[in-house]
Amino acid sequence: MKKLVIIFGAFLLFNCGETPQKNEMTLEERAKKIHDKVITIDTHDDINIKNFTDSLNYTQRLDTQVNLPKMKEGGLDVAWLIVYTGQDALTDAGYSKAADNAISKFEAIHRLCEIYAPDEIELALTSDDVRRIDKAGKKVAMIGVENAYPIGLDLKNFEKYYNLGARYISLAHNGHSQFSDSNTGEADNLWLHNGLSDIGKDAVKEMNRLGIMIDVSHPSIEAFNQMIELSKAPIIASHSSARALCDHSRNLTDDQLKMLKENGGVVQTVAFKSYLNTEKYEARNKEVNALEEQVADSMGLAVMTRPEVMALPSEQRDAYITAYMKVRAKVSEQTKTMSDLPPAVDVGDFINHIDYMVDLIGIDHVGISSDFDGGGGIEGWSDASETFNVTLELVKRGYTEDEIEKLWGGNLLRVLDEVQAIAVRIQKK
Repeated sequence: MKKLVIIFGAFLLFNCGETPQKNEMTLEERAKKIHDKVITIDTHDDINIKNFTDSLNYTQRLDTQVNLPKMKEGGLDVAWLIVYTGQDALTDAGYSKAADNAISKFEAIHRLCEIYAPDEIELALTSDDVRRIDKAGKKVAMIGVENAYPIGLDLKNFEKYYNLGARYISLAHNGHSQFSDSNTGEADNLWLHNGLSDIGKDAVKEMNRLGIMIDVSHPSIEAFNQMIELSKAPIIASHSSARALCDHSRNLTDDQLKMLKENGGVVQTVAFKSYLNTEKYEARNKEVNALEEQVADSMGLAVMTRPEVMALPSEQRDAYITAYMKVRAKVSEQTKTMSDLPPAVDVGDFINHIDYMVDLIGIDHVGISSDFDGGGGIEGWSDASETFNVTLELVKRGYTEDEIEKLWGGNLLRVLDEVQAIAVRIQKK
């Protein structure tokens, strides 16, 4: 009888230990709950106007890294769609051609939101818009301008872009603009303005007046310093990571990050392989490049370097990227079955940068971006359909729901609110 009692007691102890475990969520379930609850914002997604027509658009699951089906699948709520124009000659003819390109991209975004998919996605201009649209069950589009070059020399065009929906603008891209030196000047130490030009300084004031966030991801360090000094509002780096972990001129130094914190701004960590882990990227890229050349050759495409692509006229650049994305997709499928490749830059490398910058400047000044359809994408977050993997890795690292909400967009919306509130005060004066 004693033996039966002991066995029965052990049975009770076993069951008492089992019951709570059944009620506990797994780490993945907890991450999914958080992911579904917070508003996820990606501050940099490039576009090609060829994907904004009545027959081909983001309502379809295209080869693009971002589109509505992939946003829905991955739980990406807000995509900042980018009006990008490559740098060209600082002439009236150059400005005019660039202006046409920029307007075509503004119009494409408006067509998506107002004609092709108004029941699925809506353009937001404020943080209140973002929350209202998200609550209505729709995806959110916002507009950023990468390179102020198409604005030309007329500062009134900043207000024109603002009225078209632009809520952040970068004063330069790859190459010095009429407003600002670019980070690319580090390659040859040749500068046009030693930071900002006079009209660039006026542009900072005009963006402050209008309520446009100033994006410092591409301008030079000296231009960054001058924008920090001049701006009466917080600034953002829409897609940059930590230079201490990856020494690339597109990343921010510790000094820059600390200045950004003091300014009240936010750095949107970018999922761009070569900006995250140079050694891993170069080791794997050597192997992958060989595969890409083989696949591209079979498709009649000559592979180009990123600087070569960026130097192309806008239409040619868009066409090349469209063709290259098809090559990349085929190579991606091939590499899934290849066990001997060096490890890929992945979500872990991405979160390492978030960890570093959170430790350095605090949870209130760090956010998330992908640079999808502009070269971005890493193992585990290769397109919008895999967005949940970022949240999952954050939960694995011990971030709380409140912290994840800040990283995924709360910090960015806080900056937008402050920039717009400061604009109201300036305009009242």
